[in-house]
Amino acid sequence: MPPEAQNHRTLRQFRLLNRDGSFNIERAGVKRRVFNDLYHSLLASTWPSLFLLFFACYLAANVVFGSIYYTFGPDALEGIRRGTGFEHWLDCFFFSVQTLATIGYGRISPVSLGANLLVTVEALFGMLTIAVGSGLLFARFSRPTARVVFSDKALIATVDEEPLLMFRMANARLNQIVEAQVGVILLITEKTAEGQTFRNLYDLKLERSRSPVFALSWVIAHPIDDSSPLKGMTLEQMRENEIEIFVSVTGIDDTLSQTIHARYSYTADDILENRYFADVLERTPEQKVRLHIDRINALQEAAQNL
Repeated sequence: MPPEAQNHRTLRQFRLLNRDGSFNIERAGVKRRVFNDLYHSLLASTWPSLFLLFFACYLAANVVFGSIYYTFGPDALEGIRRGTGFEHWLDCFFFSVQTLATIGYGRISPVSLGANLLVTVEALFGMLTIAVGSGLLFARFSRPTARVVFSDKALIATVDEEPLLMFRMANARLNQIVEAQVGVILLITEKTAEGQTFRNLYDLKLERSRSPVFALSWVIAHPIDDSSPLKGMTLEQMRENEIEIFVSVTGIDDTLSQTIHARYSYTADDILENRYFADVLERTPEQKVRLHIDRINALQEAAQNL
């Protein structure tokens, strides 16, 4: 892979992959337009912000349509209260709410040509917005997601006289992930012979990168042998080289039969030496296997039940 020049000081300050799986990257030099990635932005937004946007748009639409009804005068709508101007506007606003939602209580009805034409436009607008909003909500609800829990720490320890880099993960959902595959990449700062600093990527070889059924905990192990880029590197050297270990998990949700994925990362500060993961499995009196997700970060000094 050819080296790619980077701003060394900027990369030193932040990790590229946050613990929630999102990338800590900001793109510059790109012209952003509101409607170019609107659908993707709405799918990626949080539920509170999405509902707040829906409510704001719904309220704004009724304010606009209600105000237009109001400008047509009191004779445009039958059943309008002959009170103050604000009461008139409120009746127009709530008539817009009823029209947009196709409710139609019957107390207020359009009379003039302008009001009937506006009702026609608003009814079409309401059907389109309801269809788009329903499709967007369904897309968010039906989008497959993973709840893979990763250990907070990665470990470097000797197993069968071989040093290993290890971390643990488990599926926190009650379903199973079939044909699960794990990929681990090392991101490290290096220098060329000319003294240029760049970030390089290395695929880390794993003892086992595939599992037919990911139902229990899974300890991912990378042998630190002669082919490993971590061979002979101390934790202090890892910090100096600003290593970051990217973890990517993909598989098929056996409930939805759709592909799901999860991401995580470890830096040198997240790595411990000469520690091992404590057991998180136990057999119940009913002859079932109990997985303790809350012990995913439990460690011990001696190797046992990896």
